[in-house]
Amino acid sequence: MYENRWFRVNLADVRLPDGRQLDHYLIRLRPVAVATAVNAANEVLLLWRHRFITDAWGWELAAGVVEDGEDVADAAAREMEEETGWRPGPLRHLLSVEPSNGLTDARHHIYWAEEASYVGHPEDDFESDRREWVPLKLVPDLVARGEVPAANMAAALLLLHHIRLG
Repeated sequence: MYENRWFRVNLADVRLPDGRQLDHYLIRLRPVAVATAVNAANEVLLLWRHRFITDAWGWELAAGVVEDGEDVADAAAREMEEETGWRPGPLRHLLSVEPSNGLTDARHHIYWAEEASYVGHPEDDFESDRREWVPLKLVPDLVARGEVPAANMAAALLLLHHIRLG
């Protein structure tokens, strides 16, 4: 029905298990690569940003679409460097999630590193108000207060909290 470089909107003819048939709109999206780092002090690199769609501020991880032919982990590293100014060390896959699988086929692939090197002011500094190393021990409270509004980011941060702090 509609297509651009970011997404496609399709109308699907769906047959339910009970035999009923219905039309269902779906959004086809490119894969998203996400990355962060947790340093030796158990601080996680986060971005404080505003999302105009929901008119809300919140903590997020660096993220962006995977370009055609690009390796997902390479895309995650690229996004982290472009958005934070920090180049991650070796990335480890944390999890892959489908944030809204009743409406889209979006898959977000989240990676993390145990080290990062500062390479300079972020190229895409307009994407966030600030970039900070936040103590990982604060993550559960940030999520509970709604300061990490994106479900994929909340899941990743809570898993990192569990991995690093138990």
